[in-house]
Amino acid sequence: MRRLLPLVILGAIATPVLADDWPQWFGPKRDGVWRETGIIEKFPEGGPKVKWRVPIGAGYAGPAVAGGKVFVQDRVLDKGAVIGDNPFKKDAVNGKDRILCLEEATGKELWKHEYPSKYEISYASGPRATPVIADGKVYAQGSMGELFCLDASSGKVIWSKNFPKDYEASVPMWGWAASPLLDGDKLICLVGGKDSVAVAFNKDTGKEVWKSLSAKEPGYCPPVIFEVGGKRQLIIWHPEAINGLDPDTGKVFWTQPFNVKAGLSIPTPRVDGDKLFVTSFYNGSMMLKFDGKKAEPVVLWKGKSNSEQPRNTDGLHAIMVTPTIKDGMIYGVCSYGELRGLKEDTGERVWESGKLTGSTKQGKDRWNNAFIVPQGDRFFFFTEQGDLVIGKLTPKGYEEISRANILKPDNKMASGRPVVWSHPAFANKSAFARNDSEIVCVSLAAE
Repeated sequence: MRRLLPLVILGAIATPVLADDWPQWFGPKRDGVWRETGIIEKFPEGGPKVKWRVPIGAGYAGPAVAGGKVFVQDRVLDKGAVIGDNPFKKDAVNGKDRILCLEEATGKELWKHEYPSKYEISYASGPRATPVIADGKVYAQGSMGELFCLDASSGKVIWSKNFPKDYEASVPMWGWAASPLLDGDKLICLVGGKDSVAVAFNKDTGKEVWKSLSAKEPGYCPPVIFEVGGKRQLIIWHPEAINGLDPDTGKVFWTQPFNVKAGLSIPTPRVDGDKLFVTSFYNGSMMLKFDGKKAEPVVLWKGKSNSEQPRNTDGLHAIMVTPTIKDGMIYGVCSYGELRGLKEDTGERVWESGKLTGSTKQGKDRWNNAFIVPQGDRFFFFTEQGDLVIGKLTPKGYEEISRANILKPDNKMASGRPVVWSHPAFANKSAFARNDSEIVCVSLAAE
């Protein structure tokens, strides 16, 4: 026993601390959970250590981190080009969209791919979709329907698509925003056009594998795959319905109508066991339930309010922020920045708080939000004011542990107030976040 003890102790000491890349929208498992360990309990005085800051152009696209590199999309305007004061007005604005590859350790630019892109969309700051990195390739989708497969080492274009030209797809009001999904040898995208709301491309050649679904517009919700109803299902939520598809063929298993105003199918659907949850800004929330034997779900409950006004909402009316589900509770940010807790089985609102976002509920905080990322028994939040926050969510409410500002809000399209509307990446004990002028990497490693 005495001989074994040193070996046991040595084994415990040598156990590596879990570390992960963040190679796509919502992380390694596309579920928004940060699973790394060895992370700080609270921020030091003055905030987390800044590893680097690098100037970049504008955009809403979150970064992806993989293989010692950071990939992010941005936009630079042509000389003399100006974005108007009205973000809803779809003026033609000339500029170049870029796919940037930075060294993770230093932020040094390794390569960039740029291409001309004339924006004729609302909120014309820049690209929206987070790149996907796998097997030495980068897949990046632009606001005007450009899709590129690039070599991750050099930035060389391997293949490309243009949704308006290739599929006669109409440009959505806010451009293409749904981050692509890589599944085996298929890259699945929201495209639009006749029978092509969802299209699967061969990841190596760009050849169409299948296309499926018709709707007036594709929406903005990233596709996800869940094991529900006894089947592996691709969930596509467009503004007219939630759909379950066979990921291999595009065959539609089921369709649940859910018409949402202004095409605002945005937050990523969440699954918890046999339940599937979606939430929209105007039309509120809906919970679907599978019985384990049938691929098609039934409606467990649905909100009755079609108003985004705080006093008229019921449940959760999220705009950009994907909620999280834990221990029978749904936690999310509602229409005017109210952080809310709902009972998962009924949709009943248990509590709400404006502390996280600074929401006043007086009509000045429309679209106010904070991204929510579970990490262990707590949560990391990133607010639209550039604050990184550590806190807890329980059936009793929100408890704030620590807060630090890491980015200046500089996008002024939210009714004039400056905001940061880009989901951060959490990888290798660090957070990576961007605004319209720079990207920052801060260390979150425990000392």
